[in-house]
Formats: sequence, structure tokens, C-alpha cells
Amino acid sequence: MAGSTRLRMFPLNTVLFPGAALNLHIFEPRYRQMIAECLDANEAFGVVLIREGDEAGDPDVLPHEIGTTAVIADVTPLPSGRYYISSTGGRRFRITSVVSREPYLLCEVEFLDDAPGDTHAIDRLQAEIAVEFREYLSLIVEFSGNPVDIELPADPVRASYAIGEQLQVADTLKQQLLELGGVEERLDAELGFLRRLLPQLRLLLERKRERELPEQNAAPGGGFRTHQEKFFGKHFSNN
Repeated sequence: MAGSTRLRMFPLNTVLFPGAALNLHIFEPRYRQMIAECLDANEAFGVVLIREGDEAGDPDVLPHEIGTTAVIADVTPLPSGRYYISSTGGRRFRITSVVSREPYLLCEVEFLDDAPGDTHAIDRLQAEIAVEFREYLSLIVEFSGNPVDIELPADPVRASYAIGEQLQVADTLKQQLLELGGVEERLDAELGFLRRLLPQLRLLLERKRERELPEQNAAPGGGFRTHQEKFFGKHFSNN
């Protein structure tokens, strides 16, 4: 735990991990004001997953206590005072109190640092999870057809956040990962997720291959044309 401050909040239906990219279209008047103030003061804002309430137009929204600062990297002004912003996850924090809700949620927060953990256990977990994560990504790419190029950071803390960002799990589960106090706990939890997800993905992919095989054999032009179409996008969606 290191330091406390007041932080402008942007409650969202998403979890922001440190180091992850977050792009937002800012259109509500209160958030236009908030971003303008952040830019004037050269300050980050806080992103918290919504526990109860709506993402837009709900002044009484209830967020989870732990979130991540969003450091504004780029701003594109739009008509009617709107913004398109690119930001990057910074530091984790815990909300200690709500200062005000108008014109936007303003909170007192304390910043959180990861507990150091056991070095040997972390090294072992990092080596194990790297293997599982590579297979997970390759299966996701083959299943969706959307290329993913992720290089895990050498630093275990940053690696744990990068893995959490890429896992295709519910936001409530991602929030649990974000809330874990140390890198050893987070890597261990993520390894458990991967070991449960991988058999399901392998089975889904096998069924997908079985469905596609009759289509390939029946495709006009035979197998060679189908092989070409695979690369030209017929069987792979960009959505």
C-alpha cells in the first residue's frame, strides 16, 4: 500500500488491468467535464467495474472497491465537445470513501502494491503458466481466426496482468484477479483458469474441425480451393 489521493472515477462494465489499453468515446456531459479537468491537471482517472447500476446516466452507480488508474495517452476532439481518448492502465487502487457524486464520482483512494511472494514459487508458476498460456492463445486464434500477438513480459507482475487481460472469462472473474493482493496468488489463480479452460477449448475446436471437414470436401474446386479460401477469409470472421 502506497499513498492516498482523490481520484475522478469512470465506472464501466469492464475491468482495466495495469498495462492494458482502454479506448473510450466520451459523450456524457459529466465525463466530458471530467476528462477536460484531467487533461488540464495532467492527471489520470480511475476505472472501476460496476457492481450495481448503469454505465451511462446513473449518478447512483455502485462500483467495486478496487480499480485501476487510466493514464490518458492520446485525445481526439470530436464535434459537440465529445472526445475519443486512448489510455493505459496505471496503478491499482482501493476506494476508501466517496467524496461526491456530482457532477461525477469523486473518491478518496489508497494505492495498492503487489505483495512480493515467494521468489521460487513465482518463478515456477511463471514457467508453467507460460506454456499453458501459449497453447491457450494458439487455440483462441485457431478458433476465432483473429491473430493475436502477445509477448508475455519477463516481469511476473506485469505478466500476471497481461494474462488476466487476455483471458476470455467473465468480468466478475477478471475483477477477482485484479483484487488479488500478490503476483503469486494471481499467477496461481490464472493457471487454474487456464487448466480448466484448455480442455473445453480443445473440445470446441475439435467439434469445429469436424463440422468444417464436410464443408471443405464439398467446396467447389476441391480441397486446394478450400485451402486458399482459408487464407482469403471465407472460413474466418474478422468480427
